[in-house]
Amino acid sequence: MITQEARTRNELPGEVRLLRWPAQRDLREECRSRGVPRILVVEAGLEAPVCEDIFEDWVRTPVTSPDLKARTDALVSRYHQNRSPRLDEEGVLRFASRSVTLSPMQASLLSLLVSQFTQVVAREALRSRLGRGQGSMSRNALDLHMMRIRHRINSLGLTIRTVWGRGYVLDVQTAETAS
Repeated sequence: MITQEARTRNELPGEVRLLRWPAQRDLREECRSRGVPRILVVEAGLEAPVCEDIFEDWVRTPVTSPDLKARTDALVSRYHQNRSPRLDEEGVLRFASRSVTLSPMQASLLSLLVSQFTQVVAREALRSRLGRGQGSMSRNALDLHMMRIRHRINSLGLTIRTVWGRGYVLDVQTAETAS
């Protein structure tokens, strides 16, 4: 059931925005640029918009509560599925409908960061993974690998932040980290 507060804010549970189409066209673009999932509510008789974004869907009025809930649930599922990075066994990192291929060493290091997405991974855990079968690896070797991984994943909208004295965090880029 949609709460009165959610109706007032034009939102549904799970941060899905309900937007009147075409009246809220500008808000649609703002939501798209911020990656906010949204459902466009199209008035009867008007042409439906083309949804070119996986975080967008539309319904035509009148819409039943079960239909709206099904659309919302599907959109929330797609949103969460595409907001966490996934690393497959071939070394392909996927995030937000984009992907990059990584070297075996990059994939090995990143698997730790992906498994603890948005949480600190200790430097020593990464160094031990880096040093497998190669003897002791220097601090600079890990720093060099992390620099290369940062460069590689930048196009996905991901970043690796250094937590001084503790380790690294794989996170989504913000305006501050993108520059």
